[in-house]
Amino acid sequence: MIRALYSARTGMNGQQMQLDVISNNLANVNTAGFKKSRVQFEDLLYQNVRAAGTQTANGGQVPTGIQVGMGVRPTSVAKIFTQGDYSETGNDLDWAIEGQGFFQIIKNGQEYYTRAGSFSRDSEGYIVTGNGDRLQPEFAIPQGTTTLALDGSGNLTAIDSQQNILASTQITLHDFINPAGLKSIGENLFMETEASGAPTEGTPGSDGFGTLSQRYVETSNVNVTEELVNMIITQRAYEVNSKAIQTSDRLLEIANGLVR
Repeated sequence: MIRALYSARTGMNGQQMQLDVISNNLANVNTAGFKKSRVQFEDLLYQNVRAAGTQTANGGQVPTGIQVGMGVRPTSVAKIFTQGDYSETGNDLDWAIEGQGFFQIIKNGQEYYTRAGSFSRDSEGYIVTGNGDRLQPEFAIPQGTTTLALDGSGNLTAIDSQQNILASTQITLHDFINPAGLKSIGENLFMETEASGAPTEGTPGSDGFGTLSQRYVETSNVNVTEELVNMIITQRAYEVNSKAIQTSDRLLEIANGLVR
């Protein structure tokens, strides 16, 4: 009964983390470029009461043993990098990645990566995120630019009112062997880790990189219906584990009453 109390406690702790992750997914349902997370669990150690294959007193062999599990624990909260839907904005500086890849930006001298392609221009004309971090490679939009044209291969061209080309650059993307190993730091940004591997730079539309769509943003890949179903399952699992604790408590109460 004491074992059941501790095992059910680990179940409640695990379901609490599951609910925390679901809540964060739902909170970011309208966050551009957001990628949902999923908790992964594993069972804990087992107490071996009787080993399988043990020889009995009459020379036989035990076909199955007795193992009692000690509960569950979360092992990881993994990002799911499935493609989000697209929302048309009409803004020349809104770009969506169709396929693999991340935009690279510089923040406080450090390289970060994002799927949120909603950009602006700063006072010097540079293309920046909503927090003022510059897109890499840096590109300053010339004065007199009336139109920015971006094709699927990342060729960005600044055009004036007379349809003259004022400047152009090549927008590149970066990808990782294991994107799920990236570290989320907030602000729609990811950081390289040893688990993610080093970034690979490439041209959109080549070598497995996705293409770019101008005047669109990639929306969150959170499916509200799926998350609500997961929330119900999590709530019921939490309740069941709490019932196991209550039942164990009642059994202990009965056992204590025997010695009165």
